[in-house]
Amino acid sequence: MKTLISALLLGAATLGQASAAAAIDPYGYKLPPSMQPKKKAAPAAKKKGPPTIDYTGEFVNFGDWKEVRAFLDDVATRDGFDRAELNTLMGQVRYVDAAVQLVKPAPPGKPKNWQAYSKLIVDPVRIDNGVKFWNDNREALERAEALYGVPAEILVGILGVETVYGRNTGRFRVVDALTTLAFSYPEAPQRAERMAFFRGELEATLLFARQNGIDPLSLRGSFAGAIGMPQFMPSSLMKYAVDFDGSGKVDLLNSGVDAIGSVAAFLVAHGWQRELGGPLVYSAAVSPNRAWESMTNQGLSAKYRPQELTAAGVSTTVPVPEQQTYGLVDLQNGAEPTEYWLANNNFFAITQYNRSYFYAMSVVELGRAVRLARGGM
Repeated sequence: MKTLISALLLGAATLGQASAAAAIDPYGYKLPPSMQPKKKAAPAAKKKGPPTIDYTGEFVNFGDWKEVRAFLDDVATRDGFDRAELNTLMGQVRYVDAAVQLVKPAPPGKPKNWQAYSKLIVDPVRIDNGVKFWNDNREALERAEALYGVPAEILVGILGVETVYGRNTGRFRVVDALTTLAFSYPEAPQRAERMAFFRGELEATLLFARQNGIDPLSLRGSFAGAIGMPQFMPSSLMKYAVDFDGSGKVDLLNSGVDAIGSVAAFLVAHGWQRELGGPLVYSAAVSPNRAWESMTNQGLSAKYRPQELTAAGVSTTVPVPEQQTYGLVDLQNGAEPTEYWLANNNFFAITQYNRSYFYAMSVVELGRAVRLARGGM
C-alpha cells in the first residue's frame, strides 16, 4: 500500500511538472493567465540616450595663443578697448569642444526628407505655444505688420522654429563658443573664412556688451553664439535688433515684443517687400521633359517670370500673380516623390535668416498652422 501511495504521489508530481511546463491542468484544460508559469524576463537593454553635452568646456589660456593676442591688439586699437581688460576677460574664457563637434557637418546618411523634417518642426508643442505667444503679443504683432509689412504668422513661425518662443535659447557662454570657433574651427574647406566670421562675431559681442553695460561672460546662446528668442548672431543683434517695447534697451532673451520687432526689421533689411502680399509659395507640378531642371539650382533668389516657368514645363494649381518673379523650390522626400513649389521674393528673404529651403518652408507651414489653430483663415 505504501509503495502504491508513493508511486501515485510521484506520478502526480511528475504530471504537475509536465502540466506546468505545458500550461495545462491534469485534465488537459489550459490554465488561466494568473496560473500560467512565469517566464524569466530577459534584462531590458539599456536605451542609449543622447550624448551629454559639456556646456562648460575647459581652461586653455587663450591669452597665450599668438592669434588671440593679435586679435585682441586689433580690437583694442580699432574699438578703443582697454588691452589689460581684454587680457583679464580672455583669462576667464574656456575652450568648448562641444561647439567644435556640433559645428561639423553631419556625416553622409539618409537622403533629405522634407516630410520627416516638417513633422519634427510643425508639431503640437510649437503650435500650442505659438497660439499662446500670438495671443499674448497680438498688439506687438499687429504693430510690426503695420510698420514693416511682415505678416504676424511669419514672425510667429520664425520664433517658433528658432527657439519655441524662448524655451530653447541655448546654454553655452557666447564668448566661450565664439572664441573656440574663432581660433580652433575644425578642419573644413572654408576653415579660414569661418574663423574670420566668428572673430567678427566675437568682436561684435564685446561691442554689444560694452554698449549695453553688461558682462560679456553673462551672455548665453547656442553653440554657434546665436542669442535670444530669434537666435541673432551678435553682429545681427548690433545691426537689426529693435527696442520695440520702448523699455530703453534691447532684450531679445526676455522680451517677446523686442524679438518681434527685431525679426521684422531683419527681414525688411534682407529683401522683404510689403507690396508683394499674398502667399509666399504655390504648389507646382513639373513636366517629364525636365527642361525646368536647371531652374532648381539658381541660388536663393526669385528670378523667373511665370511665362518662363510655364515654357519650361512648370505649372501651378492656381494662377500666380503675373507681375512677380519666382524661384523653383524642390523639397526632397527621401524615397518618395520630390515636392515642387514656386516661391516669391519674400520666401527668399526668409532664407537669408537661414540658408535652407527646408527652414523657410517650415517657417511658412508653422505660421500657417498657428494661424489656423487660432481660428484664422
